[in-house]
Amino acid sequence: MIVQWPLMTRIRQRFAADKLDDVAGALRAELVASGVSVKRGAHIAIAVGSRGIANLPLIVRETVGWVKAQGGEPFIVPAMGSHGGATADGQRAVLEGYGVTEAATGAPIVSSMDVVELPRGELEVPVYFDKQAAAADGVIVINRIKPHTSFHGPYESGLMKMLAVGLGKHAGTRAIHQLGVTGLRDTMPRVARQILQHGKILLGVGIIENAYDETTLVRAIPAAQIPDKEPDLLARATAAMPSLPMEELDILIVDEIGKNISGTGMDTNIIGRLKIHGQPEPENPRIRIIAALDLSTASHGNAYGVGLADIITRRLFAKIDFSATNANITTTGFLERAKMPPIAETDRDALATALRGCAPLDPSQARIIRIRNTLHLGEIHVSPAVLNAIGKRGNIEVVGPVGELFRGDDLAPFVADNVIHAG
Repeated sequence: MIVQWPLMTRIRQRFAADKLDDVAGALRAELVASGVSVKRGAHIAIAVGSRGIANLPLIVRETVGWVKAQGGEPFIVPAMGSHGGATADGQRAVLEGYGVTEAATGAPIVSSMDVVELPRGELEVPVYFDKQAAAADGVIVINRIKPHTSFHGPYESGLMKMLAVGLGKHAGTRAIHQLGVTGLRDTMPRVARQILQHGKILLGVGIIENAYDETTLVRAIPAAQIPDKEPDLLARATAAMPSLPMEELDILIVDEIGKNISGTGMDTNIIGRLKIHGQPEPENPRIRIIAALDLSTASHGNAYGVGLADIITRRLFAKIDFSATNANITTTGFLERAKMPPIAETDRDALATALRGCAPLDPSQARIIRIRNTLHLGEIHVSPAVLNAIGKRGNIEVVGPVGELFRGDDLAPFVADNVIHAG
């Protein structure tokens, strides 16, 4: 059956766009103002995670330079729990894929999955800590602060989580995740406090990005102040999040998912799906069918979160590294997020199936949005039904009609050669 797809229109959403013009200069000033010092000859571990963060190589390089300027000897440790297939080589590859290399940053990567156990105090779980970081004279953690995709609380994705989960490596991640969402929301901050007390943490570099995936703020926070400072930074990050322009959709087309985009491939805060047994689903947005078409190269085959989609393509499926994905699945225990959706042979088949999943529905009336991924929502493609509902909003700019949706059986590139620009 030939499906007559509605003509799509390219629109631009305007979000708050404050950004740092000189990220390096802002970070240098923050590091100096922190009051933290490094002893000459001290070996300093700089913990870097597995998320796609704007300006990450630059931020790491500036932190390395600050340590060296004081006579310290910095090295980089991956702080990403079980990501990278829960192997030392895999985690090194993840960092290098983001451009965090010795050549780019001036510091070697020392990757290991070995851990030591720190005092647990009154905790119900052991406190694990990267062995290489534990042997250093001090530790600096670098991470983006943002809403988490599995829970909400005073500490979500950020410095506290990197201390407890990232630097806990596979062992620490499993220990916390075995308690489910409660472990992440309630136990994780307590583990982080134990690490702050016993792990020789010097400071944290917290990063906030705007809705366009640009650096809007960096903060160098002395270790003792991280628990007090991070909640306010999380509130700022939450306010800066982008969003879809409608709360009710028939179909969301997601060109790519991946670990560099979100820990769950697609940000659950954007798509309104949590899929954790026993936890309530978000009230909005409400999307009937999500079609995920590809897996990002930077995800290194880790397709955790694929179960958030309703249909995927053969192209995406062929890129899945089940070893890396299963390591992530067995660590979190959130199995619903990894269940395999139906697999369509082509993009055209995937979207035709998505429409059938919305039946009975006249395609010309379908509320459809196409996005590149859940990180980039500034420019999106919308169907006439969506455009009619949102086109007169002050934060919406209509750029112009998109040409043919397909090239053969695949979707045309997101910004196609034949896009017609308004005005």
